[in-house]
Amino acid sequence: MRLGLISDVHGNRVALEAVLADMPAVDGLLCAGDVVGYNPWHEACLEAIRTPGEGLVAEHVGVDSVPTVEGNHDRAVATGHAPHFNQMAKAGVERAREQLDEDQIAWLEDLPTELTAADGRVKVVHGHPDDPDHYTRPHEFGPDLLDDEDVLVMGHTHVQHHEVYDEGIVVNPGSVGQPRDGDPKAAYAVLDLDELTLEERRVDYDIDAVIDAVEDAGLPRQIGYRLVKGR
Repeated sequence: MRLGLISDVHGNRVALEAVLADMPAVDGLLCAGDVVGYNPWHEACLEAIRTPGEGLVAEHVGVDSVPTVEGNHDRAVATGHAPHFNQMAKAGVERAREQLDEDQIAWLEDLPTELTAADGRVKVVHGHPDDPDHYTRPHEFGPDLLDDEDVLVMGHTHVQHHEVYDEGIVVNPGSVGQPRDGDPKAAYAVLDLDELTLEERRVDYDIDAVIDAVEDAGLPRQIGYRLVKGR
């Protein structure tokens, strides 16, 4: 069984489509949260994940569902409460709440903070197994993060990284829509559960189109320009 792993799409439809088009054949797709936030296309990205049989996911990947956990931006959009968010993050939350309807907001609100897949072999969280808002940096990776699962998938830091231990794999597939590891390419990963191996992948996308869309939407310009350097 091969699973595509994505996280931190953050309303970047252009990057999401590039990732889905680049993804090799997989048996399923998992998302480690923050479908919305920052970039302009909150509705398009949410619907791609919520109804994968009808849009981008169906076109490129062909899976029936995309199990997804709640990220901090998903929660902020659902509740309208964004403590400690900077100007860019707050602007993204406000635009998402203007763009999404009640059903879409409810979908975000109902996302779990943790899920398991593949008969419990894979666990997905956003920040950390014990704290969904904790930024688990690569230097914090360790076998102690694993419980009964073979693979732990986390997001939140926007930094692509994985480690393989005797106990299993800990992975952050990186951010689709706003990488922060110095590489502007959209990030994702492919997990092979039969071989218990993981491939980190990056793909180019049209960052200039995102910059233009950010400016057209009246969002803070830095949301777009920071993508150029992957920061």
